[in-house]
Amino acid sequence: MTEVWLRGSLENISPTLMPVAHALLQAREDVEIANTLSDEQLWMKPGGAASVGFHLRHIVGSIDRLLTYADGQQLHEGQLEFLRNEDKPVSNAKQLITETREAIDKAVEILRKTQDESLFEKRSVGRKNLPSTVIGLLYHIGEHTSRHAGQIITTTKIVRGLG
Repeated sequence: MTEVWLRGSLENISPTLMPVAHALLQAREDVEIANTLSDEQLWMKPGGAASVGFHLRHIVGSIDRLLTYADGQQLHEGQLEFLRNEDKPVSNAKQLITETREAIDKAVEILRKTQDESLFEKRSVGRKNLPSTVIGLLYHIGEHTSRHAGQIITTTKIVRGLG
């Protein structure tokens, strides 16, 4: 199948943010591979690597946290609690993939609503108030999600090979 970035422009997405949307939508498709795992395989940590379940939960949580920062907010206790528990087995692959799709869809919808004029507004990240911008955070959502989608693909293939 042709990768998302080679399928053309996406409707109502700024050309500046198009690479972010393409990366997110590609990751949305890539994580579907986890549907091939049993509940046990979902939470396996081959060689001490993070589980596929963790990567799915981390995509959901990190998108939420990064969008919060991009909106000029700081994290609330519920988000911090989610972060502390991302590696805990809580669900099956189907449910986690659904949650991942929803998080990615929300991010793409926010990209559609983001005005180019706001992209270079300053934002603070974390308790240390590290410097970033709206565009920096949005691009990080795309690359960070892609990184974890790649880990999901690799780890899925490894744990299937163990069975």
